[in-house]
Amino acid sequence: MNTKLRLTVLSFLQFFIWGSWLITIGAYWFQTKQWSGAQFGAIFSTMGIASIFMPSLMGIVADKYVNAEKLYGILHILGGIVLLTVPLVDNPTTMFWVMLLNMIFYMPTLSLSIAVSFSVLKTEGLDVVKDYPPIRVWGTIGFIVALWTVSLLGFEKSPNQFYVAAGAAILLGLYAFTLPKCPPQSANSSSQSLVEILGLKSFALLRDRKMATFFIFALLLGAALQLTNAYGDTFLHDFDQNPAYKDTLTVKYPAIIMSISQISETLFILAIPFFLRRFGIKQVMLFSMIAWVLRFGLFAYGNPGQGLWMIILSCIVYGMAFDFFNISGSLFVETQTQPSIRASAQGLFMMMTNGFGAVLGSSLSGLIIQHYFTNANGVKDWHSIWLTFAGYSLAIAVLFVLIFKHKHTTQSVEDASHVAPLLSVEQA
Repeated sequence: MNTKLRLTVLSFLQFFIWGSWLITIGAYWFQTKQWSGAQFGAIFSTMGIASIFMPSLMGIVADKYVNAEKLYGILHILGGIVLLTVPLVDNPTTMFWVMLLNMIFYMPTLSLSIAVSFSVLKTEGLDVVKDYPPIRVWGTIGFIVALWTVSLLGFEKSPNQFYVAAGAAILLGLYAFTLPKCPPQSANSSSQSLVEILGLKSFALLRDRKMATFFIFALLLGAALQLTNAYGDTFLHDFDQNPAYKDTLTVKYPAIIMSISQISETLFILAIPFFLRRFGIKQVMLFSMIAWVLRFGLFAYGNPGQGLWMIILSCIVYGMAFDFFNISGSLFVETQTQPSIRASAQGLFMMMTNGFGAVLGSSLSGLIIQHYFTNANGVKDWHSIWLTFAGYSLAIAVLFVLIFKHKHTTQSVEDASHVAPLLSVEQA
């Protein structure tokens, strides 16, 4: 098996694991377990909590002490074992701690998968910029295949989805030990302060008004990123309470409909260089915010019948909503920071969006849905829920236009835009 194919398998399985449960855990939580929305929000916050500290910590371990591919394999095996216990959990509190432990093992593998792939490609003398993006695309394909597998097997409401994810995780963990060695690169480096090791020097960027403003918006928009992952699938499942929609393909296989979002994501990645050159980073990020308004607004008025086109269109605009902010935001950080802190600055951007932002959005959305949009009989007012999320995104967009000041320079965008796909590899 050649190098590129081996890394393609790694990328495929990396996101197959996540896709096996990320979108469908809501259906299992609400339809099967019938637990509350407030507690469900806490479950999705586990990704954000783990993202705040684990990728940096495991990065230090891989840089100084343990081969990256071995650490990567160990984390996946441990994560797979935890996933095997999920079907045994019988209360929301225990579920939170089990999923947090799973995320502690899984989230650092996102960055380690990049480190392993880059190390192997460079060892083989291959061009990372040219050769990695086609490999990474198979990660998104793996996510889509997992969604389809779980849906077609009828596991969307079943604990079996976690067995599928666990099997893939353990398989990938064992497979990782067969990869070329990726030894620590800083084992003999001179000692550094704890602040330097953890990349905390990048926090000095917050002293700059423009950068501080950007990171605040990154946090606020990061709060919206997981909302449709958390609630999209169960939203479609709830239509089975209406006899007019119960037997539609959308209600039977909602995860397949939701997978259009990931397909769209791969297509919008290809469009980013054109939009950056034509409109500039600030406008591209604004397009993302408007797309989030459309994402939620179309869900508010869509249904599996005559309104199916709205649901499908919502999934299509997701690609712009997700990619345009994450990738262009990474490019903005790349072009605004000095080389000495660019890596840690990217980590700060990820911490704000996938860490603090995800925790904020997941926790507050669960509480808001439970207390304001859930009837006494447990039925959710999805129309009002999605309109509230749309209103939140619209408010962010308006404030972004008024507050964030940045002048577009074509040269800086052209210099950085060729690396855009690489800057998105930590997203599913």
